[in-house]
Amino acid sequence: MHLAYPAVLAALLFCTGLYGVLARRNAILVLMSVELMLNAVNLNLVAFDVWLSRAARDTLHSGQALTLFTIAIAAAEIGIGLAIVLAVYRNRGTSDIDKLRDTAEGHGPDDPDAPAAEKAEATA
Repeated sequence: MHLAYPAVLAALLFCTGLYGVLARRNAILVLMSVELMLNAVNLNLVAFDVWLSRAARDTLHSGQALTLFTIAIAAAEIGIGLAIVLAVYRNRGTSDIDKLRDTAEGHGPDDPDAPAAEKAEATA
């Protein structure tokens, strides 16, 4: 198999994941897009390892070893990320990244820059 086929597929996967990270508002979909980008990197690592191993017979297959490490790191990342998203969802009631960003910036009733109507609603 020629090297261009998996490289083009990996580029398409990576671009799809990048679009998902930049365009999505749901935190779980952002985590899935990051996983898609990591899988594109894994595909490139294996493809280049196979391509380079044809040149030298005695190779260590370092691309495949790096892929195993990347899979392990991705599994740990998605486990911790999903636990954080579920904890935030329980506390805030949403996993929308824009709404979480607004609450983190301090637009609450104690904020001096908040409009008077929001302060009145909060005290009523």
